[in-house]
Amino acid sequence: MPHTTESITKDEIDVCHEAYDILIKNLASKLKGDDKEMLDAAYRMALDAHKFQRRKSGEPYILHPIAVARICHEEIGLGPTAVICALLHDVVEDTPIELDEIFEKFGPKITRIVDGLTKLDGLYNVGNTNAENLKKVLSTLVEDVRVVLIKMADRIHNLRTIGAMPVHKQIKIAAETEFIYAPLAHRLGLYKIKSEFEDIILKITDPEVYLELEEKIKTSEKERQKFIKSFLSPIKNKLDELNIPFRTIGRVKAISSIYQKIQNKNVPFERVYDLFAIRIIIDVPVEEEKRACWHIYSLITDFYKPIPERLKDWITSPKGNGYESLHTTIIGPKGRFVEIQIRTERMDDIAERGFAAHWKYKGKKNQNSVYDGWLDNIRTLLDNQEGDAIDFLNDFKTNLFKKEVYVFTPNGEMRILPLGATALDFAFDIHSDIGIKASSIKVNGKLVPMGYKLVNGDQVTVNTSKNQKPNKDWINIVVTGKARSKIRQSLNSAKKIQADLGKEILVRKLKNLKVDFEENMDFLVNQYGFRTRMEFYAAVADEHVKTSDFKKFVIENSKLCLPKEDIVEKEEVKKTSKKAKKKVQLVVINGEENQQYEYQLSRCCNPVKGDEIFAFVSSTQGMKIHRKNCKNASNLFTNYGYRILKAEWQGMTRSKFIVQLEIEGLDTGIGVIQNITNEISGKLGINMKSLSIAEKEGIFEGSIGMEVNNLEQLNKVIKKLKTIEGINSVNRITNSE
Repeated sequence: MPHTTESITKDEIDVCHEAYDILIKNLASKLKGDDKEMLDAAYRMALDAHKFQRRKSGEPYILHPIAVARICHEEIGLGPTAVICALLHDVVEDTPIELDEIFEKFGPKITRIVDGLTKLDGLYNVGNTNAENLKKVLSTLVEDVRVVLIKMADRIHNLRTIGAMPVHKQIKIAAETEFIYAPLAHRLGLYKIKSEFEDIILKITDPEVYLELEEKIKTSEKERQKFIKSFLSPIKNKLDELNIPFRTIGRVKAISSIYQKIQNKNVPFERVYDLFAIRIIIDVPVEEEKRACWHIYSLITDFYKPIPERLKDWITSPKGNGYESLHTTIIGPKGRFVEIQIRTERMDDIAERGFAAHWKYKGKKNQNSVYDGWLDNIRTLLDNQEGDAIDFLNDFKTNLFKKEVYVFTPNGEMRILPLGATALDFAFDIHSDIGIKASSIKVNGKLVPMGYKLVNGDQVTVNTSKNQKPNKDWINIVVTGKARSKIRQSLNSAKKIQADLGKEILVRKLKNLKVDFEENMDFLVNQYGFRTRMEFYAAVADEHVKTSDFKKFVIENSKLCLPKEDIVEKEEVKKTSKKAKKKVQLVVINGEENQQYEYQLSRCCNPVKGDEIFAFVSSTQGMKIHRKNCKNASNLFTNYGYRILKAEWQGMTRSKFIVQLEIEGLDTGIGVIQNITNEISGKLGINMKSLSIAEKEGIFEGSIGMEVNNLEQLNKVIKKLKTIEGINSVNRITNSE
């Protein structure tokens, strides 16, 4: 949200005009009819609306919508309509201008898009306004995808300029981006933006790791360019002979991608061999694309040995988001692995600009059909409006899968599902009614459990029964949002029938007790520990709650109450508990040093004094302290942002923190356990709680548990362990919670 200040100066207005002129110059070839007039009107409206507002950096706020508009056109490939909406995307939310005024000046299409980009008002009684607002934006996908694409441009510009924001807000924005925006960018084919999202997230959550990798990449730049040149030299000569227009790109992989490889393969930077990919892009007619790409592949393998299992043919079978390319990994000079990507200019345009580029090639190779099934699934989620925004977001996220499995119907129709999808997911993917009535499923002619995980090439047959109904166990079997949404909807319908029956029982019981139904219902729901009235009604119908037990309450002024002795007992327990729990605070919550809060250090990330942290108020386990780079942070910030509190460590503490380290290395046969013990306990004086090491085929893996005072001491231990002969990697272990 921009902050209000004095009006921007004349010099600043000149800077804004210059920025807008650059936008118009780059957009000039796309302008038709009254586009220029509409753009100028949008710019004037935005400039006037934001003239008293500045960003956290101090610059005029209007420069932000201009930058978003440029990203929309130059990086995503959107046209004048989207650019107009980008210029106006914050005026309704942050200024006195209302949608009626937008409608009057720009018409219904632009008004709908701007409305989609405007946060919802009046959500103060909603548990999570952020989830509701995200639901509103994502709901526009099936009507006009430009809303989401503009939102992507808005988010990437905010991240590029996030340095002026307080650290705790940076963490929140990074977590939300990791949870929904990065996966959505991938699903929409915006690979470049997705990679930048992930790089900035890493820079915020693990700045030391990011800067270390960035420095190593810069240091190896000269050697890498020399290698690429020598590698391409013989290939270029052969490509020239083909008389096909081509260009080559040697591109280093995103820092976040390299970091993921280091983590997943548990290797140091120096052992990540495919740090970069070489892209060969050819320019041929659509009908010649497949043959030409395979011809290039054949030419490359004449010079270098390919690794067969690393061949990926996304030309014959494009990814679910329309991505097409031929990938292979070959063994290059000096035994170095090199990833090669072969594609055409059309494929490269779609790979860079994703969904937006598909409209450009409408009618060619059935480009738009790749999104039809996906958008149908989104429509299904939206049709089920009974669920709350958090359920919607979690179901929606399952549609943003990166890895896919290709399976077939009995008629040979291919269906694309997320990796890990089950036979029951397939049934719902075919049609909701088939999923609801699925009684048995065969894969490749053999009967399988409904939870059978599909693999590439499976042919699936679903048998149905009109008497079949989903049960609550089905929710745990499926992974796709469509299936979960439909199962939940069916279960809720059955639950509503039970709830209606329970409500009737309660109405009769309270009438017999001569107390008012409405005035007493919230009291009963609270006393029995239910979240909602519907859950309580259903429990009464199932006899999990027996109305005969209501006799334990007393009636005062037509209201059910606890007996006075129960109230007194509860207050005494509360006072005693408060005295017992009072302790020195390790953590300050929301900057309130004198305020006592009860909390636990979360076991999923094991924070240590010195880690960047935040507090999360859980519904069942009280307040938990998490590291800002905790693997659960993105989910917590996005779905439960209203429960997040700022947290900081106190200045001095004698507390000890238990941490676990994972080590891996080569068995040199010279007593690695003794060396570890000497360094940690002997030289550093650290209390080791556990040590286990197992060796297999010359490689050992192990874990070390220890007590440390703070992050600085932990980092000293890690640094010292890395100097021990034979140890290749040392990593901090996090657990599932």
